[in-house]
Amino acid sequence: MSIRIARQLLLARDESGRVSLSDLENKLRDLGGAAESMATDNVRPAIGGLVAAGAVAVAAVYLLGRRRGRRQASVLEIRRV
Repeated sequence: MSIRIARQLLLARDESGRVSLSDLENKLRDLGGAAESMATDNVRPAIGGLVAAGAVAVAAVYLLGRRRGRRQASVLEIRRV
């Protein structure tokens, strides 16, 4: 992608053959707008993935803690006299 950006900047020359500051600003604003729209399109699936990963992590911690608790628990025997 950086080759494409460099090519666009090199092709954006004025009559004197130099790249002006306004040309750079316009190209960077165009690229920023495209990146922003891509980011807003992918927010919803990313949140869903994070929620699913969090649920899996909580379930794993619960099951591992339960297993450890069963292993370390002492057996109590009560007899009626």
